[in-house]
Formats: sequence, structure tokens, C-alpha cells
Amino acid sequence: MADAREQHRRDRATDPVPAAQHYFTPEPAVPSAPRRVELVLPDTRFHLETDRGVFSPNRIDAGTKLLLLEDPLRDELSPNAPGRYGSSRTLVDLGCGYGAIALTLARRHPDATIWAVDVNERALALCRANAAALGLANVVVGREDELSELGAGGAVSAVYSNPPIRVGKAALQDLLDRWAARLAPGRPLLLVVRRDLGAESLERWLAERGWAPTRLAARAGYRVLQARPCPGEAS
Repeated sequence: MADAREQHRRDRATDPVPAAQHYFTPEPAVPSAPRRVELVLPDTRFHLETDRGVFSPNRIDAGTKLLLLEDPLRDELSPNAPGRYGSSRTLVDLGCGYGAIALTLARRHPDATIWAVDVNERALALCRANAAALGLANVVVGREDELSELGAGGAVSAVYSNPPIRVGKAALQDLLDRWAARLAPGRPLLLVVRRDLGAESLERWLAERGWAPTRLAARAGYRVLQARPCPGEAS
């Protein structure tokens, strides 16, 4: 992670994608070129199938890995933790890609239901295939409109995201607002954002929206943020 920006530059040079074909394109037109990457964490490791036209196809994104390493809810959401979250836990990986966050959460919290959400159909297919290959039946993969039928506001225990910054500020803020409204009272958003792509402005916006952002980590150009509603504020 020490040279994440240089690695990002090399990836773009060796695996060019037309400007119109972002990872948040619903139907990527770039030719398929399947490959495999490995996610290695202190508590788990597994291989994931990936492809061109999705986010970080060459390797696990450094920000994604940092978010999983710094996850403050790893113990709080464990099956043996006190019943603060009740018997039903629903965790969301917003912008799941091929599933690094969702599948890690599914392994860490086998009693929870994990919603893996994306707009990219190629990414969704990869996430489904990776969950099936790992035997993780507690992962539900789909678009936002598909998963909206599974629960109303207040159904979600936490939203994790390496958000699609390049979708634009207004679209990103609208996306986060919609999912914040689905969180149970007091439950957090957990985000990782590159500093040079607007981490500080996102912190300010969260504060303006009545959330209390806390910086959990800042490494290799990334910031991990936890945001919970301020006391008395609605999510």
C-alpha cells in the first residue's frame, strides 16, 4: 500500500479502459479478460475471479484492503457480542464490485445477511460466482432496485463502501443519502476514500448532513471514515 498511487497508474497503463467505460457502467462494453486475484487478511484469505470493466480488476484495491483491516465492527458484530444489533444483522457492501468486502463480511459474520450492491452487471455476476465458489450462502447480490424489496428504512446494521467517487459529487451524495436512510438508528456508514479524490470534502458533507465523521485510519493516500448520526439527528 506504500506506493498505491504508482500502482494505480501502472494498472491504467497496462489495462486501458475507454473513458466512457467506467466501473459504474451498467453493461461494460470492454472485452472480457478473466483473471484471479487473492485477498489476504490476518483473519481470512481467498481467491476471487475478476475481469476487465469492473473496479480494480488487477488486484485488490489498497483502499478496500485498508477498510477491511481497520473495520471497527469486526468484534462488535460478532455472533458472541452483546445484543446491541439484535438477532438479525444486515450489512451492505455498496459498490461491491467482484465482492472483496461483501465476501469478507460474510466470512466474519456467518449469522448476518450481506447485501452486495452494484450497478455493473459484470461485477454482480462475478460477485455471485465468487460467493458460490466460497460457499457463502449468506450473500445476496443485486442492483439497488432489486434489494430495495428486501427491507424498508431501518433494516440495515451497517453500510460499508469504497464509493464510486468518479460518478460525480451530486450522484455520490444522493447514493449515500439513500442508503443512510436505510440504516437502523445510530448505525454507521464505513467508507474509504482517497485523499486526492475528495476525502476531506466528503468528511465536511457528512458533518453538514448531521453525521459525525471519525477518521479511523489515514494511510497510503486513503482515509477510512466512520460516520454515525449525531445525537438527536435523524439518519
